Amino acid sequence: MVVGDARMHTQLLVIGGGSGGYVAAIRAAQLGKKVLLVEKSELGGVCLNCGCVPSKALISAAHRYEQMLESGISGLKAKGVDIDFSQIQQWKQSKVVNRLKTGIQSLLKKHKISVFKGEALFINDREARLYNEQESLRYQFDDCIVAVGSRPIELKAFPYGNRILSSTEALTLTEIPERMVVIGGGYIGIELGQMYAKFGTNVTILEGSPSILPGFESEITRIVKKNLDSLDVTVYTNAMAQSAQQSADEITVTFTVDQTEQQVMADYVLVTVGRRPNTDGELGLDRIGVKIGERGLVEVDQQGRTSIPHIYAIGDIIPGPALAHKASYEGKVVAEAIAGQPSAFDYKGIPAVVFSDPEIASVGLSEPEAKEKGYDTMVGKFPFAANARALSLSASEGFVKLVGDKKTGLILGGQIVGTNASDLIPEIALAIEMGTTMEDLALTIHAHPTLGELSAEAAEVALGHPIHI
Repeated sequence: MVVGDARMHTQLLVIGGGSGGYVAAIRAAQLGKKVLLVEKSELGGVCLNCGCVPSKALISAAHRYEQMLESGISGLKAKGVDIDFSQIQQWKQSKVVNRLKTGIQSLLKKHKISVFKGEALFINDREARLYNEQESLRYQFDDCIVAVGSRPIELKAFPYGNRILSSTEALTLTEIPERMVVIGGGYIGIELGQMYAKFGTNVTILEGSPSILPGFESEITRIVKKNLDSLDVTVYTNAMAQSAQQSADEITVTFTVDQTEQQVMADYVLVTVGRRPNTDGELGLDRIGVKIGERGLVEVDQQGRTSIPHIYAIGDIIPGPALAHKASYEGKVVAEAIAGQPSAFDYKGIPAVVFSDPEIASVGLSEPEAKEKGYDTMVGKFPFAANARALSLSASEGFVKLVGDKKTGLILGGQIVGTNASDLIPEIALAIEMGTTMEDLALTIHAHPTLGELSAEAAEVALGHPIHI
């Protein structure tokens, strides 16, 4: 290893090249900063390499396979549909993940951002040691953005390895397992469990809460549960996984439901019980005095500033939902704050999406949340079954629900369950951000026939003069 004692300098040190870090680096460079980005693994972080992007690629492949088997349109039937899962994995990696990664590399080069592949260790609040197997360099910095992300939570009784998988390993299997147990019925467990079920895996989901997808209203989760039932997915709620016994070719999981012990055998167990912020490693945040609060999350102000004013934190290591788009947003805000602009976090509307079947998306306040905050609510709900485009897509399940303030007419939130919910939610997010009323949305001319009409129709329901229901 080459050790460098000379103190090199950069205006901005960004630690972590994921959805928050690389975006922060590019925005800072656009604002004239000399930026050094440190990434220990792969550019794009968890989201691009072993999270959001590869999972959605495989989910898309599973949808296509299901449609080939049963198009939903009378008169269309495919024969002899085969799966080569190893080739699907190669497509996911080469045509999706690697292509996007190359794009990030090009963007960093375009903005003259230096990249160090390795790890960082704070020497003090103005210096960091950057190191890998070949070299160790010492850098001084004016400002630093920490964007080191999170990792899957590991259960003591289910340590990762062999037949016990985290979401990372579940996305790299080269063969479709015959049986899989998923511990955790949150968004990751439902997305990956449903994906494998579409490919033919016998899936069992164990969720500790009374319902899958806790945090979403029952009228939404009920529709996803119906689809899981149609795929013969076994779902246990109020279930607690206790232990696992592995043999050479299978694993037996012992769990309890309402204090009754049961067992299920599978080829693999996928553990999806949440993620933990990477603030407990060797980075040294605690050593230099950065204040870390509950659950290992760094305390920050509205500009991402930590207890050390020139050190900032973004993404999964600060409070709020662990979402890639939240991290990217925070990266831009922090870069602008460092450049002296009056940017600050404003979390009025952070969309959340579950790529289940059908998809779920929400933004702003739900109806119970709005009532809890004291609003006299107005609610509009419009079904996909009354939308021409949805019927032409054989996708009539679901609805769009808008929640507003009866006093002002302002849209407070929206929930969607149905096909392409992920593509429909931005209009509602923009409506909340812009202070749009139900009347504004209802009067906006939407192209016909499109799924986008659903939001306008839901607004008409809320106003009391629906046309199509």
